[in-house]
Amino acid sequence: MNADLVPLVVGGLVFVSSLLSLKLGLSVAIIEILFGAIGGYFGLKPEEWMMYLAGFGGILLTYLAGTEIDTRLMREKFKESMLIGGFSFLCPFLGVFLYTYFVAGWSLQAALIAGVALSTTSLAVVYSVLVETGLSSTEIGKLLMASTFITDMGTALALSILFVKPTVYTLVFLIASVIVIFFATKFSHLVFDNPALKNKVIEPEIKYVFVLLLAFMFFAKLGSGHAVLPAFLLGLLMSSHFGETSGNKAVRDRLRTVAYAIITPIFFIVGGLKISMPMIIAAGGLFTILFLLKMATKFIGVYFLARKYIRNGSTYTTLLMSTGLTFGTISSVFGLTAGYIDQVQYSVLVGVVIASAVIPTFIAQKWFMPVEEEDILDFDSKSEK
Repeated sequence: MNADLVPLVVGGLVFVSSLLSLKLGLSVAIIEILFGAIGGYFGLKPEEWMMYLAGFGGILLTYLAGTEIDTRLMREKFKESMLIGGFSFLCPFLGVFLYTYFVAGWSLQAALIAGVALSTTSLAVVYSVLVETGLSSTEIGKLLMASTFITDMGTALALSILFVKPTVYTLVFLIASVIVIFFATKFSHLVFDNPALKNKVIEPEIKYVFVLLLAFMFFAKLGSGHAVLPAFLLGLLMSSHFGETSGNKAVRDRLRTVAYAIITPIFFIVGGLKISMPMIIAAGGLFTILFLLKMATKFIGVYFLARKYIRNGSTYTTLLMSTGLTFGTISSVFGLTAGYIDQVQYSVLVGVVIASAVIPTFIAQKWFMPVEEEDILDFDSKSEK
C-alpha cells in the first residue's frame, strides 16, 4: 500500500471503530485490534511512525492506569492484589512452559519464551475497558489494575532474569528511571499547581507528562528494557496530583481525551497488524491448544482467589486478567530477535496474545459485566478468614 495512503486508511479505521464501539456496546480496543488484523490480511503494513506512536500509546495507557490506582486501597488490599496478580502470572507461565517443552517439543529457551509471553495480563486493555465501562473509579477497577500490575511485574522480572543480559546501559536505564520518578514526584506540583499554567489552551501539563514518558522510552531503548513498569510507577506516585480534591482532575480528563483520540487507537491497530493469519492457520491446532491452555491456567490462577475476595465479580475479573497484549508481544518479539523462536512460533504466540486481548474481553463485557459496585466487593472480615 502507498505510504501516503496509510494515514488516511488508519484514520478511517479509527473513526469507524469508534462508531461500531458505540453501536455494539463493546470496548473500542477490541474493534481496533480486529480492524488491524483485517487490515494486515489485506496488505496494510505499519509504517515506522506508527510503530513509535504505538509504543508511546502503550506507555501512555500504562501511565494513565497508574494515575487511577487508589494508593490507600492498594496498601489495604496488598495481600489480595499480590495473590491474584501473582498466581495470574505463575499458573500460565508454568502451564504453557511445561506443555511446549514436554509435549510440543520446543527447545528450552523457546518454551520459556512461550511461558513468559502467555503469562501476561494487558494493563492497557484492562484499563481501556474499565475506563469505557466506568469501572476505573470503583474499588474493583482499582484492585484489578493493581493485580494486573503485579502480573506484568512478574512477567518483566521473568524475562529479565531468564534472558536479558544486563549491560552498563541497563544500569543507566534503571538509574535514569529512578531519577525521573524521584524528581517528578517531588517537583511536579510546580507544574500542576502553578496558576500561570492552569487551563491554558497550549496544555503545558500534558506536554510535561509527555516529556517524562518520552524520557523513559529513550533510556529503555538504550538499556534494552521497556518503559511500561517505570511509567506505571510514575503514574501511581503522581496519582495524588489528579485526585478529586487536587483541582487537576480536568487535566487527567484532557490527557485521556488526547490519548483516546489517536495515540492509543494506533497502539491497538498495530497490535492487530502483527498477526500473520496464514501462519496461524497453518499451525491452527497448536494455536488453539495454547489459547485454551492460557485461558484454563488463568482461570485456575485467578478465579478461586477472585471468588474469595470479589463478590459477584469473580468471572469478570478472571476474564479481564486473561487478556494479553503489550508484554506478550514484547516477549515474543524478543524471542524472535534473539533466535530463541522461529517465525511460525512467533506468529502463533502473537496470535494467541492478540486473541486473548479480544475474546475474553468480549465475553466479559457481553455476559459478565458487574452491575452495582456494592454487589461486587466483599472485603468484610468473613472474606479474610
